[in-house]
Amino acid sequence: MTPRTPAGPPAHPLPPSSAQAIVREVGLRDGLQSIATVVPTARKIEWVDAAYAAGQREIEVGSFVPARLLPQLADTAEVLAHAKSLPGLVASVLVPNLRGAERAIECQADLMVVPLSASHAHSLANLRKTPDEVVAEVARIRAARDAAGSRTLIEGGVGTAFGCTLQGEVAESEVLRLMQALLDSGADRVSLADTVGHADPAGVQRLFEKARGLVGERLACAHFHDTRGMGLANAYAAWQTGITRFDACLAGIGGCPHAPGASGNVTTEDLAFMLERMGVSTGLDVAALLALRERVAGWLEGETLHGALWQAGLPRTAASLPAAVASAA
Repeated sequence: MTPRTPAGPPAHPLPPSSAQAIVREVGLRDGLQSIATVVPTARKIEWVDAAYAAGQREIEVGSFVPARLLPQLADTAEVLAHAKSLPGLVASVLVPNLRGAERAIECQADLMVVPLSASHAHSLANLRKTPDEVVAEVARIRAARDAAGSRTLIEGGVGTAFGCTLQGEVAESEVLRLMQALLDSGADRVSLADTVGHADPAGVQRLFEKARGLVGERLACAHFHDTRGMGLANAYAAWQTGITRFDACLAGIGGCPHAPGASGNVTTEDLAFMLERMGVSTGLDVAALLALRERVAGWLEGETLHGALWQAGLPRTAASLPAAVASAA
């Protein structure tokens, strides 16, 4: 596959008057797969509906993996079918291999994310494949997708892009090589993930600038964990390079099994609030997200939740809020 000509990153982020960003909710997959509680299908559908009502238009609803490995996600097909019934919602799933991709194609997912760890050690521990074996699997997935006449997009998610608890340092050159290899093998787009929370804002800006210089707009998403309290700062650094799509978990649930004690992704409600305060339109009703967080917290009794906004609440003075948030307060 020949990659599209790189567009290169913009010199500056979009002006506040026209700035927009997308927050892709991944709690139903990345969050739930990492905790012991198995949420019933009906509750997951409630979650999808409430997130949709709050303005979210991209939701990762699960993963096509064997139920014996992740019973928390055994009902992905059912949740996906419901999500597909909501107008304008981009419903994505994670697929670790060709078999999972075939299920995603069969169930007509809008997008499938294929995870690849830039860390060789993490890749073997997490996927039982080397990074280059994952690249080869993406080529098979692309062939299957095209043979089926499917419109399901393929996103190669490059994880441990900023370091690894098992391997330690991960070279930027290796991250960039694997990102380009995914596109060459047939991925439609790629994303970069700080899987175990090693990133810092300066490193994020440096790597995202290099990545956008290499593949332009085909670098479609940033995925940060808040392991060491720098998740929002890292998201802001990525935004400064022109990234406008971010993964996030409601209540910050989840975390990587190879980073013991780590919190999950950047918290959805905190990220949405930060972006709106910056004048970046997300289309999200932050107050509605906080209400959904309270419902989900009830379903996850005993699980560790994260985030700051739910504790402090929204500011009470409309003058201190952007219009989108003030109207919801």
